[in-house]
Amino acid sequence: MSVLVPAAADSDQLHRDALTVLQPGFVGTAPPDWLRRHLAAGLGSVALFGRNVTDPGQLAALTAALRSENPDVLVAIDEEGGDVTRLEAGSGSSWPGNLALGAIDDPALTRDVARELGRALAACGINYNWAPSADVNSNPRNPVIGVRSFGADPKLCARHTAAWVEGLQSVGVAACAKHFPGHGDTAVDSHLGLPVVDVDVDLLSSRDLVPFRAAIEAGAKAVMTAHIMIPALDPKLPATLSRAVLGDLLRGSLGYQGLIVTDGIEMGAIADTYGTAEGTVLALTAGADAICVGGGLADEETVLHLRDAIVAAVRTGRLAEERLADAAERVRHLGGWARTEAQGELAGPDLAIGLRAARRALRVVRAPGAPGAPVTERPYVASFSPQANIAVGGETPWGVAGMLAARFPGTRTARFGPDAEPDGMAARVLAEAAGRRLVLVVRDAHRHPWMSAALERLVAARPDALVVEMGVPQAVPVGALHISTHGAARVCGLAAVEVLTGQAV
Repeated sequence: MSVLVPAAADSDQLHRDALTVLQPGFVGTAPPDWLRRHLAAGLGSVALFGRNVTDPGQLAALTAALRSENPDVLVAIDEEGGDVTRLEAGSGSSWPGNLALGAIDDPALTRDVARELGRALAACGINYNWAPSADVNSNPRNPVIGVRSFGADPKLCARHTAAWVEGLQSVGVAACAKHFPGHGDTAVDSHLGLPVVDVDVDLLSSRDLVPFRAAIEAGAKAVMTAHIMIPALDPKLPATLSRAVLGDLLRGSLGYQGLIVTDGIEMGAIADTYGTAEGTVLALTAGADAICVGGGLADEETVLHLRDAIVAAVRTGRLAEERLADAAERVRHLGGWARTEAQGELAGPDLAIGLRAARRALRVVRAPGAPGAPVTERPYVASFSPQANIAVGGETPWGVAGMLAARFPGTRTARFGPDAEPDGMAARVLAEAAGRRLVLVVRDAHRHPWMSAALERLVAARPDALVVEMGVPQAVPVGALHISTHGAARVCGLAAVEVLTGQAV
């Protein structure tokens, strides 16, 4: 019995196609030698995160080095603006996030914000953004979407998703609507486990799919899958691995012809259930064109492991060679589009637009009869910090304490987390804040009983307290003054400080 040995040229193309569909990350602020080698061998995309960014000049040099190995490389980043920022992970974003834009509900402004954010990306050589989040945040206890969504209204989410896509792509940066078919009705973070969305097809169609239809109509170049189970669509496989979801629904019913990319294949929902290699093969078989693996696994070993798993799947017949070739061609096609779009000169971003939008997103409630005097001298600022989800990360600063301390030297600040004992914490704050204006900063108070309990105790003792909610404003406003910023971007904090102090930044 003879064994069919692939011709060398066929084998080279197979390996090249397998590399092309991967979107890996790396550690460092310059591309390592292994990454350069794989780019020259066909790697189609590279993912950047906060760990790869120090300043715009460094980032532009990094992306130029990547393109010296592959001129059509897709340089990806997870830059939503708002709470999820990689460009400004060390300082906080210059752009309000989706919930703030949804609260304003001015699609023209959303388009402007996305365009200017896109200019900032393009100036650094980034041509592919894993944004916007098109999820309808229908579950107020959602631990991973929240302020990343434009809101809970499907039609509002749809018009702003379309505007965001149009604004970003108008400056030659490919948009990626996520997380298909909708991560908004989940109570589990798919970085850590596999959420189940147990709704019928009619509700899915009338709610979760509405913004994705708008993204497709707006010409979104990419769609990112969600690592979620939707039994009504596929009772056995999560969306990322489901032919019913990616083939029948996204390609078929919705008619989408652009690039389909997975969410991070190393996330717990896939890696802990199927493994990264098996998950990669199943995703490609189901209809995904590109495999994101940039966040947690960022080394050559991972790239080789996944490349070899893809090649082996083709050779054993588990993955059709034509399916892999089609996926690789979609990646190259988008890379060619991005290279062509980058030929023109772009003006730098108008950073003022972000702060103007953040100001418009504020919702301010004053208690009847409460004094309206602004903060004019050193206050006491207590910030209550929930554990950051992995998408947001723990390195990006948030809040108003630092901004108020910079304005009023001698400001006292304290930060408390879920482990703080409510009575002891409240006693400490009240003692240390004696004789000072008290500012309480919270984030998603409605989702954290310890936080809402602390807030209740402190406002009862100090009804003159000023409260700043920087998450989803689901809880009833409390305090003499309550400011909802609809997100924790740096510009949202600046806008809140303007109200607190009665002074423009």
